[in-house]
Amino acid sequence: MKAEHSHDPEDIAERLEKGTKHSYLRDWVYGGIDGSVTTFAIISSVEGANFTQKAIIIFGIANILADGFSMAASNFLGTQSEQEELEHWREVEKRHVSQHPEGETEEVRQLLGKKGFKGDLLEKSTRFIVGNQKRWIDFMLVEEYGLPLEIRSPMKASLATFASFAICGGIPLLPFLLGLENAFLIASIVTGMTFFLIGSVKSRWSSSSWLKTGSFTLLLGGIASLLAYAVGNLLSGI
Repeated sequence: MKAEHSHDPEDIAERLEKGTKHSYLRDWVYGGIDGSVTTFAIISSVEGANFTQKAIIIFGIANILADGFSMAASNFLGTQSEQEELEHWREVEKRHVSQHPEGETEEVRQLLGKKGFKGDLLEKSTRFIVGNQKRWIDFMLVEEYGLPLEIRSPMKASLATFASFAICGGIPLLPFLLGLENAFLIASIVTGMTFFLIGSVKSRWSSSSWLKTGSFTLLLGGIASLLAYAVGNLLSGI
């Protein structure tokens, strides 16, 4: 099987020099699935309640703008909280290292011991880590608290979520905006294709096959849409 990247020493050095690139895949998938599901769920419920196509368009656009912004804002605040948590524990460890160096050194020793370090190697590794304060604190953040040393950009994460929500959420509305006949049937088909496509693309970063992830995403979206249609139909008389 072909490797994802070259392992020549020069290529490795160049790749490492560029540093880590954050992935915003989860934000795209999250926004895309939710945009498709919620917009089509609204269309299904309004269709089930026998409302006009004008009502479908109004409710659909309102959902894309309001719910899309809400999701983006929530993602921004959530990602920002991750950054704040990292900085909080960094300050805590900085204080601990300064005030209780012996205890913090022992923590490093025991953490390395759990990884299989023993004897002289354990002592040398411990001294190496505590020999530099930044390296020491970074080690504790990762090994003691399980935190990543770098957090994704809150702004980029929120923009990715909103863009994906708006694009995928707009697809079910297109047949109604274009005034097509059998708009609901067409919307059902293209939304199902969107569900499947999102799941299939996600498989590129998953160990599961594109067919499995695509089918599973289609199933979840279909269940949500059927529930929304049933609710709209049952409450149509209210």
